[in-house]
Amino acid sequence: MSILDDPGLFGRQWATGYDAGVNPDPEPAVDFLAGLADGGRVLELAIGTGRVAVPLAARGLVVEGVEASEEMVAYLRAKPGGDQIPVAIGDMADVPVTGPFRLIYLVYNTLFNLVDVNRQVDCFRNVARVLAPDGAFVIEAFVPDPADFDRDEQVQTGKVTEDSATIRLHRYDREAQTFIRQTITFDSRGVHLKPFGMRYSWPEQIDQMAAQAGLRLAERYADWHRQPFGADSRNHISVYRPL
Repeated sequence: MSILDDPGLFGRQWATGYDAGVNPDPEPAVDFLAGLADGGRVLELAIGTGRVAVPLAARGLVVEGVEASEEMVAYLRAKPGGDQIPVAIGDMADVPVTGPFRLIYLVYNTLFNLVDVNRQVDCFRNVARVLAPDGAFVIEAFVPDPADFDRDEQVQTGKVTEDSATIRLHRYDREAQTFIRQTITFDSRGVHLKPFGMRYSWPEQIDQMAAQAGLRLAERYADWHRQPFGADSRNHISVYRPL
């Protein structure tokens, strides 16, 4: 099964050791999101191992989640307080829950894990269906930079020891705005593949999807600390509200 066809494949491939990877400190995101929730019901799409949801729930908020990977949810359940967070197993584009929610959020570029633009559009439409009239939908994503594409397509060397070696390869489809990344490890047991794919969008394209779903851009920042978003920003935190 291709990662481009299976929304749960990422979790099955990467759940083990995911929290030990280089992930951002969740506290700035938690501070930002808790303020927007204002005590209301909260939903995280692609909740994963609960990196953001668990500390957010610890603030006293009612947090729920959607996640395609049961393996990821098992790690969430093992965390203190994680077993108290309801999680619907399913595709985040379907938003398979009943609203309304004061806050819905999708962090760490995860919108782009929906590798079909039509499924990204579906995600916005379904978010709008369960979002409260005074609610907010928050997205964290990188701003694509074509200068990165050629650099990424060079072979990248990872960890190399006497017993193993890891390389990383990318292939971009610039017209479709997708890429596939393959992390390959060679060791005495053979060759091990960890695929990953994305369908990236520029901020104005995300705004168009939101508008089609009846949502408007209310705020945009360069980071969780509310630094101004500008032409040189590499990431954005975008807050959408019902029209």
